[in-house]
Amino acid sequence: MPIITFEGESLTKDQKEELVHRFTETASEVTGVPKQFFVMSIRENHAENLGFGGETVEELKKRHLQER
Repeated sequence: MPIITFEGESLTKDQKEELVHRFTETASEVTGVPKQFFVMSIRENHAENLGFGGETVEELKKRHLQER
């Protein structure tokens, strides 16, 4: 049973439904495995819980928006 995992920031219900549909459809087409056998997991990570280079994603986003 193939498992697809998506990790990212908070999503709306509509975004989650679209991801599940599109990822499953694409994976099924590419692998030839029927979509009924796929499991999809969405893990939401808030920007303040992720960091790169010593800064949280929240800090990086703020800085990026200020630089625009």
